[in-house]
Formats: sequence, C-alpha cells, structure tokens
Amino acid sequence: MSMLFYKQQAEFILKEMCRGALLPSKMSINIDDQYCFKYPFYLIEKGICYITLCESSYPRNLAFHYLHDLNKEIDVTCLSPFLIPIFYTLSKPYNFIKFDNVIANIRRRYLDTRTQANLSKLNENRRQDLDVITEDISKIIENKRRSEFIEKALAPIPVSPIWSSPRLEVIALKWTPITLMSVVAMVVLWSSFVME
Repeated sequence: MSMLFYKQQAEFILKEMCRGALLPSKMSINIDDQYCFKYPFYLIEKGICYITLCESSYPRNLAFHYLHDLNKEIDVTCLSPFLIPIFYTLSKPYNFIKFDNVIANIRRRYLDTRTQANLSKLNENRRQDLDVITEDISKIIENKRRSEFIEKALAPIPVSPIWSSPRLEVIALKWTPITLMSVVAMVVLWSSFVME
C-alpha cells in the first residue's frame, strides 16, 4: 500500500478524534497486517496532535515514549514564548521543515528497539501496557457508519426547500386568492351554461 493510503487513514483518525469518537487515553489502531497507528490521546496539547505510523510488531510503549519525547522537544525548541505566535500561523506543510531535524533526532533514538535505553524503557513500563487499547480501523469505520445512520434517522425531516423560499411565499400569498376566485368564477359560469 502506498503512503497516500496511510495518510488518508491518518486524516480519518484525526477527524474521528476531533468528533470525539475515539476516547481512550492510549490507543493502537491496526490498519493492516504490517502497520498500525499509535497515539497517546493525552498528548493532544496546545493544538498539536502527536500520532505515529509504525510496524505492527513495534513495541507500543516505545511508540508512546517516542511521541512523549517528541512532545517535550517541540515544547522546548519550537513552542518557546517567542515562537508560539509564529508556530500557530503556519498553514502549509513545508513550513514544518524547520522541525524536521528535531523529529529526525528523536526518531533515530527509537529506530533500534534493542538499545539499552529502549530496553530499559520497555521494562520500566510493563504494567502500563494494560492501559493501551487496540482496535482495527475497519471497526472504527463501521462505528462511524452506524453513528451517521443513527444521526440521519433521528434528524427531523426537512421542510421542502420550495415552500421555504421567501419569493415563492410572496407569490403564493399574492396569487392564491386570485387563482381561487378565478376557479370559482369558472365553475359558476360552467354550471350556469350546463344548467340552461
């Protein structure tokens, strides 16, 4: 699968998080047999969401440590009081090239899961591994479909847009009495000719 597919899946997950459909504090979302998204929900701070795409076999705790370290580093280097106004005005992805070195340095530390530092991080947080919820993307998509179906079923039936038009309302108020009087007059004339 291409990176475009994973990018679309990440955008879908972010929309679901904004909608409030993904509530757990730590979550691992399986995309396919090879890759999954991992994110600690509590790291959505200061308008920034930290999420990572990694191999399914990559340890969850290391992925969460990576995101936590990334959060700390961006807080220190990029969100200083002088840079906060600049940071929130960034609108194009190429503006984030400045943060590429920060991300690359932290990423290098977590590439090899067998380093002593990474092994110690894995061993110290064995009990916290139970807090992580794993879910398939297909289940999240199905939940979204269900919620949309329920929303449509509970939504009030919209009034016809034709009759809610102010212009048509004016025409109806003006011409309805004239039309009724014309029809009544024609019926009376027709009945008078028929009766004779």
